Amino acid sequence: MSDQDNRDPKDTKETKENAGGQGEEKRGDYEDVCFVCRRPESKAGKMFKLPNGICVCDDCMHKTMDAVSQFDYQGMLSDPSFRKNMDQFMKGGMPQIRFVNIADLQGEGGIPNKQKIKRKKSGEDAQPALNIRDIPAPHKIKASLDEYVVGQERAKKVISVAVYNHYKRVATGTMDEIEIEKSNILMIGPTGSGKTYLVKTLARLLDVPLAIADATSLTEAGYIGDDIESVVSKLLAAADNDVEKAERGIIFIDEIDKIAKKKNTTSRDVSGESVQQGMLRLLEGAQVEVPVGANSKNAMVPLATVNTRNILFICGGAFPDLEDIIRERLTKTASIGFNAMLRDAYDKDKNILSRVTLEDLRRFGMIPEFLGRLPIICTLEGLTREMLVKILKEPRNAILKQYQKLLELDEVKLEFTEGALEAIAEKALERDTGARALRSIIEDFMLDIMYEIPKDDNIGRVTITEEYVRGSGGPLIDIRSNLIQDKPQELLTYET
Repeated sequence: MSDQDNRDPKDTKETKENAGGQGEEKRGDYEDVCFVCRRPESKAGKMFKLPNGICVCDDCMHKTMDAVSQFDYQGMLSDPSFRKNMDQFMKGGMPQIRFVNIADLQGEGGIPNKQKIKRKKSGEDAQPALNIRDIPAPHKIKASLDEYVVGQERAKKVISVAVYNHYKRVATGTMDEIEIEKSNILMIGPTGSGKTYLVKTLARLLDVPLAIADATSLTEAGYIGDDIESVVSKLLAAADNDVEKAERGIIFIDEIDKIAKKKNTTSRDVSGESVQQGMLRLLEGAQVEVPVGANSKNAMVPLATVNTRNILFICGGAFPDLEDIIRERLTKTASIGFNAMLRDAYDKDKNILSRVTLEDLRRFGMIPEFLGRLPIICTLEGLTREMLVKILKEPRNAILKQYQKLLELDEVKLEFTEGALEAIAEKALERDTGARALRSIIEDFMLDIMYEIPKDDNIGRVTITEEYVRGSGGPLIDIRSNLIQDKPQELLTYET
């Protein structure tokens, strides 16, 4: 049977349509990719269709034919081993030649059956990605964030308005031929204050693709590390390689303070100021070629063109030394007298970051061009003891609710006293790592409880007390018979 008989009917139909010149309408939403150079049909031009769904562009086909035509056939014929094999073949035997079936190479590590990427719609066929009526109002966005994020009222209000204006801009394009600029956001807050969690919650509520990148791994093009365009390739992967869906997503670049200009250095700053300069075109809006399914352009994967004009960039960082810069600016006019401002007036101010200005960020090491493309500055408050107690119990997926769910699977009820919650919050404040400390503290004293409970099926309720958290007592363990009579009794005390 010939290759033409083995050909897939879909491939045959597609080849006939291409040969007949019947446009893009009947070729579907996907375009072919050259198996050699990995360029899509929109860039490489018309493809040659080979068996097993393999496509080769015109340039690669001509290069292959040129290489074949320059092969030394005369030298091959004069080779004694080749002549011996041919003599054996003429006598009825088989020469030492292995024939490879291309179909055996399909699958993992072999030739993929279909080399296609999603085709971008033309200007006439393109439909608006968003409907302005479907975009939730700022107060609805903030109400949804309130269910997951405790406190940070100012930050949630700023982000809600910025996101609402951004997606109105994406949905409408222009208003009375007035171009609307992007609403990129710079989030500043101490570690553990909820910057990343706020962005994750926002993307889940809006149902848009989200890519979270770390600025510490970014370097200037040509140096070891991730290219700046790799953040866009992560967003494309989060959008299932759908370019149109990725072009209205959100990119959150964490640890943005780590790419500040290095002070007192004579070497090339490839991971600091150079990265800021390279990100300018992304923040502004540009056509970027990114690999599909990989982070490096050198990988043998197709390249897709993504326009970052409608991508919302949110940059976040702790900026640890920024507080000293702000205090120095606020107290530089200190003098002597009854009404003079003391130099230590702002030493105990927990929300000193809310007084930040662009001049403070420039002194920190951020270049003015970079700050100009992040017009919205959002600061997060440092967590207090009252906020930490609320974080423990109020959000929809609070930490205490997670542990209560774990013990419910063992048919055990878990309770915390108010004193225990305040003791956990005080320990978290001592560690000075924000809300991240809460999980590790609870895990420490819950380890013995979760180890002992599966041993005894009679345990029905566990109450965590303040004494147990502080290490001076034990939890209250109630057996099921006492629960029926509503007579709690301390049955077991663990040594701490």
